[in-house]
Amino acid sequence: MHCFDIADTQIATLVKPFTPADGIAALKNPNSPKVVVGNEMQALYFSRSVVPFLRNFPEEEWLQHHTFYKHIGIYAYRAEVLRQITEMPQGTLEKSESLEQLRWLEAGFCIRVGTTDIETIGIDTPADLERAEQFLKR
Repeated sequence: MHCFDIADTQIATLVKPFTPADGIAALKNPNSPKVVVGNEMQALYFSRSVVPFLRNFPEEEWLQHHTFYKHIGIYAYRAEVLRQITEMPQGTLEKSESLEQLRWLEAGFCIRVGTTDIETIGIDTPADLERAEQFLKR
């Protein structure tokens, strides 16, 4: 899908499905934001927590019963939207989760989501940096 082919798309970003091979620890990692996606591939919510909570299954089975999405921190914007969001103050959701895209959702912007199977190396912690260095050595 080409996110900007849909007229109401204001911002686009990428997600990667978590797989059972990733394991529950990867899914629960708060440094790997999760995205809840609607039927039209629009972002409904971003969280550092596992969302949605699968009430009827034990945690170790969650990845077999639902597609959870990892946020890949790459964005594309329509020019007028980029101008608007750079002037916006933080919202309460952004402050609580420390995720900037919640500011945009809270303000009513449509963030369209594209999917990828390509793994990226996000560097948000010293441990992430060490993993990236090891990856580069291989």
